[in-house]
Amino acid sequence: MARNPQNSDTNKWQDWVNLVLAIWMFISPWALAFYPGAATASVAAAWNAWILAIVIGVFSVAALIKARPWEEWINLIAGVWVFVSPWVLGYSTATIVLWNSLIVGALVFILAIWDLNTQPAMASRGV
Repeated sequence: MARNPQNSDTNKWQDWVNLVLAIWMFISPWALAFYPGAATASVAAAWNAWILAIVIGVFSVAALIKARPWEEWINLIAGVWVFVSPWVLGYSTATIVLWNSLIVGALVFILAIWDLNTQPAMASRGV
């Protein structure tokens, strides 16, 4: 039986968007000038962005290869962490870094939830 490419678990737009968000998260310390050594440096924010970008990126690629619910759960947790990290790590007063974390964290979380909600439907169709 041929697979429909639009329903394929390796062709999910949510995982592609999460991968793009991970790439943005990784370069954001330089793009938004909060890398260590910058005038508006936030070492905690920069390292948090780099580490979480790798986590989100790795699990997004894994989901693109073969979608499994646990990969989406990891990204869901990562999204929550990115969202709350400005307060936990103490850089919530850096407005641009705060908004970056809020937007990226919320999007990663929403996309992971969306992906989790579509996986059971895919399984019932035999995809």
